[in-house]
Amino acid sequence: MSAEKIISDWKKGSFKPVYWLEGEESYFIDQIVDFAEHRILKESETGFNLTVFYGRDADWAAVINACRRYPMFSERQVILLKEAQHMRDIDKLESYIENPLSSTVFVVSYKEKKVDGRSKLAKLLKQKAEFFSTKKMYDNQLPEWTNNMVQQHGLTINQKALYLLVDHIGNDLSRIQNEIEKLAMNLGSRKNITEDDIENYIGVSKEFNVFEMQDAIAKKDFSKAIRIIQYFKANPKAAPIQMILPALYNFFSKVFMVFGAGTNDEKQLANSLGINPYFIKDYLLAAKNYSYQGTEKILLLLHEYNLRSVGVYDAGTDDADLMKEMVVKMMY
Repeated sequence: MSAEKIISDWKKGSFKPVYWLEGEESYFIDQIVDFAEHRILKESETGFNLTVFYGRDADWAAVINACRRYPMFSERQVILLKEAQHMRDIDKLESYIENPLSSTVFVVSYKEKKVDGRSKLAKLLKQKAEFFSTKKMYDNQLPEWTNNMVQQHGLTINQKALYLLVDHIGNDLSRIQNEIEKLAMNLGSRKNITEDDIENYIGVSKEFNVFEMQDAIAKKDFSKAIRIIQYFKANPKAAPIQMILPALYNFFSKVFMVFGAGTNDEKQLANSLGINPYFIKDYLLAAKNYSYQGTEKILLLLHEYNLRSVGVYDAGTDDADLMKEMVVKMMY
């Protein structure tokens, strides 16, 4: 079951006694908990019927006692257990989960961890509770998710702006949502987000960023690559080397896959590589410019310079000098 389905059921007045929310992606867990805290009950009902516990401080007996109370002046009460991953003796909740009260909506937020699947608690949760488990979204899923979020705000975004936003923020869904909301407030009557908006309101240069660095190397545009490196040197927070190298490795790993894909059909290739078809020509151009051996060499260089960037086999060369040296070896 998805976060959207749980919230949709709640909006329809359909509730289960226990909801267990766990996993690595806190964004969806936070969505559900926020709705439970602020939207299930009317404002006039929350004083008597909303109780919030925090795992570090919560006593299991107090939580169970609260869950077993009957609501006052309301059809139901809501009990929230936040940060449950820090709660001691959490397995003591088993007795309540086995026989919950139908008038209580008990929501447990167990973020960044998963309950041991072999434990009695895990087996009981899967039998008796609404069990919601999340994992981090894959990088290739981020553009589509971000585009959907933009559309939910009644906006559109061009492809370059979309990838600038995703590359800059990475896998932080809450921050992506916050930045989209910031953009929505600043666009005025306009409805389309451009790379100029990403530059003006998010602070990502549309000319000097990881995306453009990748493009310069793919096209073997040495002078552009060096200009971008110089910009990064003058603005170290814009794109630290620890952000650049993984992005390049991800790109050239997919370029390497082109050679074994067994098809020249662009749509099939894009699907095989897990990328947006809009960008498949960039991968094909890089494959043409570097060949199988050249792409393999680039992947090896990226591994070598990643080690050097953290001080392995290197006496402390400046990041910009490392990047320049690496680009020369890639292109020549």
